[in-house]
Amino acid sequence: MPESRDAIYIGIRGTVLALDRSRGVEIWRADLKGSDFVNVVLDGDRVLAATKGEVFCLDSTTGKILWNNELKGLGRGLMTVVTANSGAFPLLIAVSPFRLLLPPRLSPPALRSGLQ
Repeated sequence: MPESRDAIYIGIRGTVLALDRSRGVEIWRADLKGSDFVNVVLDGDRVLAATKGEVFCLDSTTGKILWNNELKGLGRGLMTVVTANSGAFPLLIAVSPFRLLLPPRLSPPALRSGLQ
């Protein structure tokens, strides 16, 4: 079984997929809930996935659901997931009718020149 650093994790339509980074073949698939957007964050050897107002913790090598939390009383909208290991940073700083401003470390020169 590949290690978590050898995989790409994708959240789509209530499902999380792990793909082999070098070949693109599916390693595992975990069906979570519904058919909505899934936010995915790799946290060490765990994959945290959020969909339909619920957060799931998956084993990164097997896709097994280790735990889930329904976050009762908070609704079912999109959510952001950040951990101490996820290297979180603001992706979008500001949007105006004419500009998209990204933090410099996220903006390759070609992207910066095209957006600013």
